[in-house]
Amino acid sequence: MTIQIDWQAFTPISLVGGLILGVATVILLLGMGRIAGISGIASSLLKPKRVEVWQILFVLGLVVSPLLYQLASPLPIMQVTSSLPLLIGAGLLVGFGTRLGSGCTSGHGICGNARLSPRSMAATVTFMLFGVLTVYIGRHLLGLI
Repeated sequence: MTIQIDWQAFTPISLVGGLILGVATVILLLGMGRIAGISGIASSLLKPKRVEVWQILFVLGLVVSPLLYQLASPLPIMQVTSSLPLLIGAGLLVGFGTRLGSGCTSGHGICGNARLSPRSMAATVTFMLFGVLTVYIGRHLLGLI
């Protein structure tokens, strides 16, 4: 199996998105002492406690950013070919792993690794290992993907 990057589809706006994410993460950490873990921010909006404005703005930014991106360049065409039960099962497993690992890929992978957190480094290696293993089993052994 080879992985190929479609360099024709790459645009400088992709770098801008990464830069904005990095700046937002630094502002959140230095300005408020908070980690930009998407699962934690999103789940806090579902809990019956006082929701802070920055949490709403953060999630709103996730929703609005594709609309802004579309002003600069057409959105990539997405085609989902997996079955609905497989997608539901995958989502539940991701949610379970997020709870089990006390955080998601954004919290551990972006913020935790940047802080050189051993726990986040171990979590990121685990995410990646199980992602590769899942694709291998699903694609080559079970023919699901």
